[in-house]
Amino acid sequence: MKNIVLLTGSSHLKLAQRISESLGVELSLCKLGKFSNQETSVEIKASVREKHVYIIQSGCGRVNDNLIELLILIQACRMGSAKRITVVTPLFPYSRQSEKSQKKRLPQHQIGSEIMSSLAQASGETSSHQSLPQGAFAQSFMGMSVAEGGYRQWCARAGTLVANLLQAAGTDHLIAMDLHDPQYQGFFQIPVDLIYAEPCIIQWIRSEIPNWRQAVVVSPDAGGAKRATSICNRLNLDFALIHKEDVGSTKESMGLVGEVGGRPAIILDDMIDSGSTIGLASEILKRHGATEIYAIAVHGVFSGPALEIISRSPVTTVACTNTVPQEEFRNQCSKLRTIDIAPMLAEIIRRTFYGESVTQLFVHDDQL
Repeated sequence: MKNIVLLTGSSHLKLAQRISESLGVELSLCKLGKFSNQETSVEIKASVREKHVYIIQSGCGRVNDNLIELLILIQACRMGSAKRITVVTPLFPYSRQSEKSQKKRLPQHQIGSEIMSSLAQASGETSSHQSLPQGAFAQSFMGMSVAEGGYRQWCARAGTLVANLLQAAGTDHLIAMDLHDPQYQGFFQIPVDLIYAEPCIIQWIRSEIPNWRQAVVVSPDAGGAKRATSICNRLNLDFALIHKEDVGSTKESMGLVGEVGGRPAIILDDMIDSGSTIGLASEILKRHGATEIYAIAVHGVFSGPALEIISRSPVTTVACTNTVPQEEFRNQCSKLRTIDIAPMLAEIIRRTFYGESVTQLFVHDDQL
């Protein structure tokens, strides 16, 4: 492959090396570091003039530092007269910070027209103040939430900001895997290839779960039902759903829709962060008679007490792709397994470089 330059940031060097080996293209030398005042330093040692540059940087670890490093890498390539710059982000940074997800992740009071009305009355406001948005839909549209004392907080649209930063730095093309919020793809004015780990997950299920033909695929929430049913259709397996309901402002109630008694259960999710969803889902499946419980996620972030929760849960095995470095996590929890996505990312880079179809990579033969 001529006129291609493969660069990597410091977020996930092992994945970049695996992609380089699969692609047959050496990583170009790039000096990354920090100055004494902690500003990021980037120095590309190879010429990128009139080359197609691929920059691999995952949104994990020290996310803010890695994001700034990525932006400076892009700008350095643009100033070096690169012909085309493609950013490969296996885990897109700030992909969870939509308005809806922030309202669930941050401690807030429940939003609604009744609360807004009571706050207005308590503060002496009258209905003549038409500038105040009323109702949950209006507040959601405006990106507004309510804190104690009637103070109105505004959720930042971090996904839009990151998209604008990447484009302003000089990105021509983006490759991202399994966005937590697919709407982020629409924030870009440049071509975006949204790819999926589904082929790798299907291959892992067939090779690592002995009795997978008798298994039930379970989505831990309604948002992941489409992902789970897609794999169900490919493997001709039954489907179950764990229905989650909000009880009050901080508690949730979960129930199972489907039958898992006497059969293995495979929980599919896009991300394991705090581990609470997997822990609760596995407890419910165990109570309903599942013989073995497997959990599979695309992005294994494992923040906070996630590994402790998984270790104590009834889950037999937890498998995640290596969009995030997994070596340290595996040393702390014996239940963890890794699904390698490097060969697939290398093939996607090859296809985009030669102008071939990426979609064809996700068209499978349904015959088992």
